[in-house]
Amino acid sequence: MFGPTGGLGMNPSMDEMNLLQQAQRQQLVVSNLGEEIDLEIGPGEDEAAFATSSLIREPSAGEHDETKHMVLVSDLPSEDQDTSKGQTSAKRKKKVVKRWREEWADTYKWAYVDMKDGTARIFCSVCREYGRKHRRNPYGNEGSRNMQMSALEEHNNSLLHKEALRLQTASKDKIVVDKPIYVKTLMSKSAGSIVEGALKRDPNEIEFIQSVQECVHALERVIAKNSHYVNIMERLLEPERMIVFRVPWIDDRGETHVNRGFRVQFNQAPGPCRGGIRFHPSMNLSIAKFLGFQQTLKNALSPYKLGGASGGSDFDPKGRSDNEIMRFCQSFMNEMYRYMGPDKDLPSEEVGVGTREMGYLFGQYRRLAGQFQGSFTGPRIYWAASSLRTEASGYGVVYFARLMLADMNKEIKGLRCVVSGCGKIAMHVVEKLIACGAHPVTVSDSKGYLVDDDGFDYMKLAFLREIKSQQRSLRDYSKTYARAKYFDEVKPWNERCDVAFPCASQNEVDQADAINLVNAGCRLLVEGSNMPCTAEAVDVFRKANVLIAPAIAAGAGGVAAGEIEVLRESNSMQWSAEDFESRLQEALKQTYEKALKAANDFGYQKESPEALLHGATIAAFLNIAQAMADQGCV
Repeated sequence: MFGPTGGLGMNPSMDEMNLLQQAQRQQLVVSNLGEEIDLEIGPGEDEAAFATSSLIREPSAGEHDETKHMVLVSDLPSEDQDTSKGQTSAKRKKKVVKRWREEWADTYKWAYVDMKDGTARIFCSVCREYGRKHRRNPYGNEGSRNMQMSALEEHNNSLLHKEALRLQTASKDKIVVDKPIYVKTLMSKSAGSIVEGALKRDPNEIEFIQSVQECVHALERVIAKNSHYVNIMERLLEPERMIVFRVPWIDDRGETHVNRGFRVQFNQAPGPCRGGIRFHPSMNLSIAKFLGFQQTLKNALSPYKLGGASGGSDFDPKGRSDNEIMRFCQSFMNEMYRYMGPDKDLPSEEVGVGTREMGYLFGQYRRLAGQFQGSFTGPRIYWAASSLRTEASGYGVVYFARLMLADMNKEIKGLRCVVSGCGKIAMHVVEKLIACGAHPVTVSDSKGYLVDDDGFDYMKLAFLREIKSQQRSLRDYSKTYARAKYFDEVKPWNERCDVAFPCASQNEVDQADAINLVNAGCRLLVEGSNMPCTAEAVDVFRKANVLIAPAIAAGAGGVAAGEIEVLRESNSMQWSAEDFESRLQEALKQTYEKALKAANDFGYQKESPEALLHGATIAAFLNIAQAMADQGCV
């Protein structure tokens, strides 16, 4: 099921159409399946630039058929040029060839194929319209330089689409839009069987399946050398414990609300669990499992013997009073305290959970469990936490970038850096970049991004923090600094840069964004958030030789900080910020060297864009596999 379905012609039969529709219903992307689709174009709507442009695919020399690149040819003859002016009043049809290939999966995942009046059409999954009824040709803006990117922009900018989204958000009976799962072709049958098993067991857990595919793809050479790892991997992919529970709470008006809580203790073979708690409306079991799996690999790669966990709730703390958040956190911990403890599982901050939330959670835990465990609390310096506990994750991302650049005989000073997000990690990444002499120029939020070509400094960073603490828009920054600009509903990945730091959320960098980054000059991408790149985006970076620092390695600063803090408390030691920072840098250096060594052991060259990406996963997995094998089938 993972191989290409080559051999199909450009004029498919109804059997091929049925196969495509069946694959889409099963949420799988079928490769190399082509089809011709008629688009009805009214008089005067077809611009000359589009009439003289065709989308063709040409193979690159020495490349496999899967890696054919897309080019836009403007001087090919068009059937429309031969039509007379007298026929322009009648509707004309343009044949548009649509190939469903792997590299197109992300761009066209908002579309589906259906029959309309006996003709195959491409329909929008949200507004359920097709062709010109969906504002304009969904295959690309006329005269565009990049057909894939413009197709997505054309769709997102459609007034009809925006109205459909608005109605969908306001409706109680929300429209469910199926997301296709991008299935990556694997060379090994053993590796393919692992992914296939995960798909059969959890077909609707898109984020988790994506993280599994990335991991298995990195481990192909490991599995090929030792088939015993297949069984271990199958056990690893099933969490040790998944806790899903009700969280009732009362707001300030006395009304009762119910949210859903999650905690996935993924694997405790290397040691007790550590992992974040996320409060966000999008939180679900798939995201909890994906975060727990990523945290398991991250902890295993670190110098410490730790298992991985993650959890949270679909509760949204934005707009809630302190008392409402306190009541929710106490209700959440009423269930979770049974599974918490220094030798069981200690939570840490994640999206939507900061100093305030961790304080409320710990207070209820201490009350119920009768224990005081300071490292649970996070950044409250005056009652246990270390002086750089809050900054550790963001600082660590920059330290890791410096290690990579040092191996390239370069330094980060003076480099133009693009950062996404405006949360804890993003702000501390910007802060450390300023300290290192780099030139950070962007931050972003859910509504758009802010760019300051003069670069941020400490004064500007303090102003940004003030804006976010007051829950104001980043647009307010441009009112004070006139040279700065704020762009609505777009991401910062088209800005010129040397290094990119995605620090917002999972899958924030898609295929079109990756193409933009490559064209903008990006040569290094350091992941600050968990799994920020889609599988298609990673393929673009790999082909363009852009080095990627994976989150399980670059994000190890938070893991190191937590364990340094535990060590400090157990020995009743007092460390300065300088001591803490030097220990943090040493932990990240060990992580970096361990990932490179594992990559080299399995034949990945240091200069390869896959070296760190695969090496980090290999080193983490081997640590977990050894612990699981030693402990038997448990």
